[in-house]
Amino acid sequence: MARLFKFFRSKKPTDQSEEIFDTIEMATAVLLIEIARADFHQDEYEDKKIIELLEVHFSISHADAQSLFEEGQKKADDAVSLHEFTRTLHTKLTPIEKEKVIGMLWELAMVDQELDKYEDYLVRKIANLLYVSNTVVLRIRHEVTAK
Repeated sequence: MARLFKFFRSKKPTDQSEEIFDTIEMATAVLLIEIARADFHQDEYEDKKIIELLEVHFSISHADAQSLFEEGQKKADDAVSLHEFTRTLHTKLTPIEKEKVIGMLWELAMVDQELDKYEDYLVRKIANLLYVSNTVVLRIRHEVTAK
């Protein structure tokens, strides 16, 4: 009987979305969604681009990328700040991986061939929170816009 009580005490209630929240993929998805929302108008082509970026960058299926996007939207709706997501990326990514995330953010910001001032500000803010230098951010922006 004592083993039974010990078994139940050892189990912590876990919310599956909490487990997903701590992942690099979820943090990246939320930041991409925030970029799409930065100009106060999230278009369908931006949503498609987010799903495409997630699919390619994380080598996941379209269905998994769609699920990640949908869960990311819920997290973005409930988020108080970007810090909880950038902290996850800052602690778990290498400088090169951070640069790839910044590249994804620039690709999304430029998907409509024009850079809104709020999108520009938010990419730079996220880069700052990831401790990516402004020089590197501008280089990545130039590479993305030159495509």
